[in-house]
Amino acid sequence: MENIYKPFKSKIIGITEQTYDTKVFRLEVKNFKYYPGQFVELSIPGIGEAPISITSSPNEDGYIDLCVRRVGNVTNALHRMKVGDYVWIRGPYGVGFPFETIKGRDIVYVAGGIGMAPLRSSLNYVLHNKKEFGRITVLYGARTPADLLFKEEFERWANECNFLVTVDSDKLPDGKPSGWKGNIGVVTTLFAKLDYSIKDAIGIVCGPPVMYKFVIQEFKKAGVPESSVYLSLERHMKCGVGKCQHCQINNKYCCLDGPVFNYAEIKQLPESI
Repeated sequence: MENIYKPFKSKIIGITEQTYDTKVFRLEVKNFKYYPGQFVELSIPGIGEAPISITSSPNEDGYIDLCVRRVGNVTNALHRMKVGDYVWIRGPYGVGFPFETIKGRDIVYVAGGIGMAPLRSSLNYVLHNKKEFGRITVLYGARTPADLLFKEEFERWANECNFLVTVDSDKLPDGKPSGWKGNIGVVTTLFAKLDYSIKDAIGIVCGPPVMYKFVIQEFKKAGVPESSVYLSLERHMKCGVGKCQHCQINNKYCCLDGPVFNYAEIKQLPESI
């Protein structure tokens, strides 16, 4: 795709139900180049358009995966669609993770809730190119066991990196017992379970806004420099091209300057996190 501003028609070739309100849509694309951390604008004629992070890895060819939670008009309409239906895509947009500059480094991923969706692209890319990076650690937290995404990949991730999972509550959303036997607590409690130093690691973080400051505190306690922490802030975006100003944070635009930001560069910006 040469013109990132021109929408193109894309066929839904797969749908995977992840949770009670989240699905992964596999869309057919050709010659579509992107980097982990970038996003697309998905539109449904007569309904609207929404920015959605790409959750597949660039090493996967012929399609992109979009992990979509049902929260508004566009996402509700998308959840009603079936394999064989068409949507419109434009992009990719935004600044992704700078893997060319962090090769050889250890990486600590911290994902909260739906934040695992954009980080999956990055994680699978790194694992596919594992020889180019150091130790890989993943700390993943969700509200309940029913909110965990990509459970079908947990075993593979656990075999290929240090993969730790926790939930805020072992109850299901309806309050019933889940039978969960794993860790219970917010995602930051997983830092204490690491029995090795992460002070020289790169931190990659995505999750609900309230999570960021607590995760950053944990990285600081571990001796990780602020310049080694990257945050994905796609929550503000709308148009994708810096025109609507919905995602403006002081003099920065999430859709143009991000959604991936180095924490040291934005920590002084009001409302950045």
